[in-house]
Parts: sequence; structure tokens; C-alpha cells
Amino acid sequence: MKRLLKLSIITAGVLLLAGCVNKAPKPDNPYYAPVQMPSFETPKPINGAIYHASSSRDIYSDGRAHRVGDIITINLSESTQSSKQSKTSIDKSSDLNLPVPNIMGQPLTLGGRELSAGFSSKNGFEGDSSSNMRNQLSGNITVTVQEIYPNGVMLVRGEKWLTLNQGDEYIRVSGLVRPQDINADNSLDSTRLADARITYSGTGATADANVMGWLGRFFISALMPF
Repeated sequence: MKRLLKLSIITAGVLLLAGCVNKAPKPDNPYYAPVQMPSFETPKPINGAIYHASSSRDIYSDGRAHRVGDIITINLSESTQSSKQSKTSIDKSSDLNLPVPNIMGQPLTLGGRELSAGFSSKNGFEGDSSSNMRNQLSGNITVTVQEIYPNGVMLVRGEKWLTLNQGDEYIRVSGLVRPQDINADNSLDSTRLADARITYSGTGATADANVMGWLGRFFISALMPF
């Protein structure tokens, strides 16, 4: 019975982890797609005039992105480092002795033996863990302005896919940009992105080789009862 119960728990955990396997991302995600043409201002019919507000270009403009649909280059310069260490030690011991009770000056006996009891226990736990992590990402990606808020802050979003011989690599970026943080060459450091979401990963054989299988993840997960 115990063996059957143990087997059922392991099977349920395996099925749960197998169902949690994430599907590989695909290009052309609508969330990261450029602004479609209907979102732009519709050009007005040509009426013979030289100036048209819908297609005008300010000769004093510096070329920085400032409208929905404009593009801006994000320079990826992310670097993070973390270190954590913990140590726990717990020790507990108990000792209990019950002397032989006396009744009218005589020790209480049962079957000719004196009634007495004693209890002793000792428990201990010691744990030690440490973790060190360092990540660095550099490169660039050009994204588009998706929305402009009333305070002038711009929402930018975009993705870049590289198709290689053993799979694909992709970068996805989204965040909020202040116009005054944009450089003269229409670029922006990723450290200036507010509410930034930066994803760099890949698909294919090379990426799969660096991922632990679902059965291996089960044996190191909290579902493992041993």
C-alpha cells in the first residue's frame, strides 16, 4: 500500500512538471510588433498647398524620437551581481525522570517491579548555504514608440530575432523613456528605461541542451518526498 502511494505521488509530480513545460516563443509577437499604419495620422488630400501638417518635418528638429511610430535605439548595458550566504544551527535536548511513587511509605510496584519512568531526547539541525550570481548583457536593439503619455513619457517596445544554424536567438525590450534622456544620435542606454522588461534567450538544439529535463527538475524540486 505504501509503495503504491509513493508511486502515485511520484507519477503525479512527474505529470505536473511535464504540464508546466513552457512553449518555445515565436517571432512576430503582436505585443512587440511595430505600430500599424492605421494608428498614424491619416494624410490629408493634396490641395495644392506647399505645407501639410500631417507630413511636415521641423527643420530645427534634432532627429530624436518624439512621435508614435518613431524608432529609437536601445543600448543594452546591463550588469548585475548578487551574493547571499546563510547558516542555521538548532539544538534541542530534553530529559525527564519520574521517581517511584510511594503509597503509605511503600514504593508502588507492579508484578514485583517498582514503577518508574524516564524519558530523554535530543534533536539537532544544521544548515549552510551560499549563492553567487553575476549577469551581463551588452548589445543594441532598435524599437518603436508605441504610446506617448500626457507627461511626455514614451512607451517603447520591440524585438530582434537572429536565425542561426542551430536555432534562433532573440531579444525583447519594453519600457518607458523620458525625452530628455535620449542621446543626440537617437539612442538610449537601457539603464535609463523605467519599468524595463528585457529578455534575451534562444530556441533550438543549442538552447535545449542547456535546459534541465523535466524529470531531473522533479528530483530536485520540493515535490520530491525523499
